[in-house]
Amino acid sequence: MPENTDFNIDQDKNYEMNEEQAPLETDNLVNEEHTETSNSVPLDNAGQEITGAAPAGEAPSGEAPVAETNPLDAAKIEIAELKDKYLRLYADFENFRRRTAKEKLEMISGASADMVKVILPIVDDFERAKVSFDSSTEIDALKEGVDLIYTKLFKTLESKGLKAMESKGETFDAEIHESIAQFPAPSEDLKGKVIDEIEKGYYLNDKVIRYAKVIVGA
Repeated sequence: MPENTDFNIDQDKNYEMNEEQAPLETDNLVNEEHTETSNSVPLDNAGQEITGAAPAGEAPSGEAPVAETNPLDAAKIEIAELKDKYLRLYADFENFRRRTAKEKLEMISGASADMVKVILPIVDDFERAKVSFDSSTEIDALKEGVDLIYTKLFKTLESKGLKAMESKGETFDAEIHESIAQFPAPSEDLKGKVIDEIEKGYYLNDKVIRYAKVIVGA
């Protein structure tokens, strides 16, 4: 009988030891399940599962993945935009050039018409002078009439910016003179200067429109 009592005591101790180890094994199982759950389903701060959240490593279901831009396609788009800008600028320049050319022609035409209008009265004076040449025998009166017409014509041209060039006795200047001959200078102070003027030169608004044809003293 005493031996059986010891055996029962040993069994009771083993049973108590198994009960102490059991909670540890149960805790390990709970921890493993929690680890698997946390790896598969995201949880909030309170440990609750987040509804609609995608598992780790996957993009959210409501967002499309970002597509990478092809450098070749981007270059083609940029070239097309630059070509369009170039064509627009070229068209604007062509329109500007044509408009400017048209305005220039209209300006020249208008200036020519204005000059003709101011010269027409002088043409009328010349026609009357021609009639006088046929009917009058007074030479002095005819000369006076021609001088008046010339003065009127030159004053009209001066009002448009015409100015006669004074060349005789001036130092020869290739910028405004055209030498057609050289003769020995009559004096030392006329060497290299204009000694005679064959055709008068003219300025229009301070710009040479006809060079004076002169003879230079050598």
